[in-house]
Amino acid sequence: MIDTSFLDQLSRFNLVVKKRVTSNLTGPRKSVAGGQGMTFKDYRIYAPGDDIRLIDWRVYARTDNLYIKVHEEERNLTVHIIIDGSASMGFGKPLSKFDYASMIGVGFAYLAMRDNEKFQFSTFADSLEIFQPRRGMSHLAAMVQHLNSIKPKGNSKILDTVRQYKKVIGSKSMLVLVSDFLVNIDEIREAFYMLGDHHIKIIQVLDRVEKELKMEGDMKLIDSETKGMVRTFISPRMRMEYQQQLDSHCAKIEEVCNRLNIDYDLAITDTPIFDTFYKILEG
Repeated sequence: MIDTSFLDQLSRFNLVVKKRVTSNLTGPRKSVAGGQGMTFKDYRIYAPGDDIRLIDWRVYARTDNLYIKVHEEERNLTVHIIIDGSASMGFGKPLSKFDYASMIGVGFAYLAMRDNEKFQFSTFADSLEIFQPRRGMSHLAAMVQHLNSIKPKGNSKILDTVRQYKKVIGSKSMLVLVSDFLVNIDEIREAFYMLGDHHIKIIQVLDRVEKELKMEGDMKLIDSETKGMVRTFISPRMRMEYQQQLDSHCAKIEEVCNRLNIDYDLAITDTPIFDTFYKILEG
């Protein structure tokens, strides 16, 4: 079950997004400058991070407001949120990886809503389920309701998901992809390369137990996605080798992200969700 109480804490943050996109499906933003009733269709209010060379000082002299020249149409932004709902995401107690990933997704949707941006959420496992982009609290509530209804199952087909989702994104967009990414690194690499034209945030969610494998002795292990079972004895050496392999896998994911200028964050489910968001947004 998704706990949305943390959303109030997010009110201090502004979603940092790239506003300039070329979609023909959304209308251009228009800025209205005060004073003398002037409406500028080719200007917008200066925001921190904008190139100061684009400031029109003549407009500033007349309005006491900073406006910058817009040399390309600025469109409303759609924030795309994709959450892994495969069986492996059901791991973890009392909070599963899917619960935690869902809260991250809802957090981004909430920030988009506060900026009056559209957001589109989707879930995937063996197949991809896509919901239409909308604005507003009712869309956020529908997102929470849908995520609460999901029981993680199936395989995490990240490459197929990205290949299909590429057809949905018509122009440069912001995309948040949340998963445990416990699939072959070659599949991850190919998927990320396909998303190279967009502003991507990759958030890998792991449970503390699987991250550190704090167990020893005779064990019966069941693959949550294939349902295959194996009996084994977990020795200290086996634990060390497991941790080395998992750390190596995570490092490879981060390396791919760095190479493609993609934002990467690792989130552990026993970390307070607000702390995770603070790290993601301030990092």
